[in-house]
Amino acid sequence: MELRHFRYFCVAAEELNMTRAAARLHMAQPPLTRQINQLEEEIGARLFERGPRGLTLTPAGQLFHEHTLQILEKVDTTVAATRRIARSGRQLFGIGFVPSVFYGQLPLLVRGLRQKDDVELTLVELTTVQQIQALKAGRIDIGFGRLQIDDPEVEQEVLFDEPMMAALPKGHPLEGTTPTMAQLAEYPLILFPATPRPSMADTVLGMFRRRGLRVQVAQEANEMQTALGLVASDLGITLVPEQVKRLQRDGIAYVYLAEKHITIPILCSRRRGEAPSPIMQAANAILEVLVENRRSGRYP
Repeated sequence: MELRHFRYFCVAAEELNMTRAAARLHMAQPPLTRQINQLEEEIGARLFERGPRGLTLTPAGQLFHEHTLQILEKVDTTVAATRRIARSGRQLFGIGFVPSVFYGQLPLLVRGLRQKDDVELTLVELTTVQQIQALKAGRIDIGFGRLQIDDPEVEQEVLFDEPMMAALPKGHPLEGTTPTMAQLAEYPLILFPATPRPSMADTVLGMFRRRGLRVQVAQEANEMQTALGLVASDLGITLVPEQVKRLQRDGIAYVYLAEKHITIPILCSRRRGEAPSPIMQAANAILEVLVENRRSGRYP
């Protein structure tokens, strides 16, 4: 299966007529039909229904069309960005992050690096597990996450430990208190992300289990914002890192925990054994200042 098959299929799906699709693609109709047939055989599913009035997409074809459009859009965006980098002579520096670190000092790092004329930044929202994979594949250069993962190709540095807070729906009985984990365990819990695992969801579950507490998981959400929306809808409570309290959202109340020692780290992940580039050296210098500001209380 090649990229051209995706393009052929998308044009055929838009035209729903092989003759018109072939004309758009500047090719004869029989070769296009053969290519689509080969694509269906390789996938193992019929993508089109052929009828006297033309083509219609099958349910499988509709799903395939949605995803191929996303793939082609990503490819086109990547090609355009690559050409832009080549023309500008800038160096590409990729940063992976979990959403909860973006409410703290990460934007200050991004702002500092953006001031360098020879750097083109890319920011990618990834779980910690995905960051490790992206680092090894060279898709990003540095990652900021929450989960400690043992991998011989990646080194992780704990920047600092961050207190956990409970996010409650407004008007909740525990609003305005400093609840214990045992008190929180009495209410339905919302976890995030649902996938991929392991993730922060497993870290939060471990905080309860290590204390011998059983919880009722009301729902799992893939994104933190979705989880907070569920909390605001009074479907349950969730635990979040302290930085998230900067996200002021209607219907949400944040409270500190009675167990002050319950924290979660912010981890910086880099490829192991790689000599730092000038861009990485600049990023490390900015990080050192930001971490010192946090530890000294100048940035709570």
